This record gives sequence, structure tokens and C-alpha cells, in this order.
Amino acid sequence: MPKITWLVLSGLLMIAPVASNGGDDFSQNEMRGLDEEVQEIKSDVLSIAAELSRLEERLLYPSNTQLAVFVSLADGEQFRLDAVQIAIDGELVAHYIYSFKELEALQKGGMQRIYTGNIPTGEHELSVTYNGKLQNGKDFSRSETFEFTKGVEPRLLGITLADAEFGNAGIKLGDW
Repeated sequence: MPKITWLVLSGLLMIAPVASNGGDDFSQNEMRGLDEEVQEIKSDVLSIAAELSRLEERLLYPSNTQLAVFVSLADGEQFRLDAVQIAIDGELVAHYIYSFKELEALQKGGMQRIYTGNIPTGEHELSVTYNGKLQNGKDFSRSETFEFTKGVEPRLLGITLADAEFGNAGIKLGDW
């Protein structure tokens, strides 16, 4: 934040001599030059803010402990997904209720990042529960637990959901 403050103050100091001349008229070139300097300062402030955001993310989610979990629907699935719950090592980490537009996006092949967080390296247990309604109107709920290993690198897990009406596995876990 000190750099942003310095940039704002330096911009104000550049403008101060201009404001103190009061009655003097400035030429078009001087005004253009001042406008360019202001635009340059704005650009610097935006790039500093973006860099701070990247640093904050690396601080909050260091790569050696980062885990991201994504949800998608199996190809051709038309059931109505209502909600998904994710637990890691017995602790609920995510619960999401889907809107019609979100469900439509998932049915068209989209995916949702449902969880990003930190976990230590080693063996872990991921529990997935989802609720929905089949095309015939019958409500259903499926749950499954998976074991996975978190190494030193960031881990991306994908959960693919299906209605499991015909004995297929309702939940598949894979790396993304």
C-alpha cells in the first residue's frame, strides 16, 4: 500500500503547481501532457493492485498446500442437480445449492470450482453428497467417499456426477 500512496501523492504534487497558477490559461499541449501523466499514474496503480492480488493469493493458498475441487456432470446427464456437499477428512468444506442457470451450464459441459483451500500433504478422505431429481420426478441422494493423496504440488480434483439410475457409478473422482 505505501507504493499506491506514494503514486497518488506524487500525482497530486504534479497537479499542485498547475492549480496554483489560477488565472493563467494553459495551452492544449500542456493539458494533454498533464492528462497523459494522470493516465500513466492510473495504469501504475492498477498494475500494483493486480500484483498485490496475486501476492495475496499466493500467501493465502501456498502451492504446496493448495487443493481445488471442481464439479461437473457426466455427458448427457439431464437430471436436476439441487445441491452438492463436500467434506474433507470429515469436515464440511463446501455446500452449494444450484440455480436453474448454473444447472443448465453444467449440463452443457461446464464445470464449477466448488472449493479452494489448504490441506497438508499426505493421505486424505473426500466425501461427496449430492441431491437432485430424476427425469421421472423422483428425488434422489447419492454419497460416496474417496481416498486421495496430497503431494507437494497443488492438487486439482474433478468430481463428475451422474444420476446412477441404471446402476452406473453416480460419482467419479479424477485429477484435472
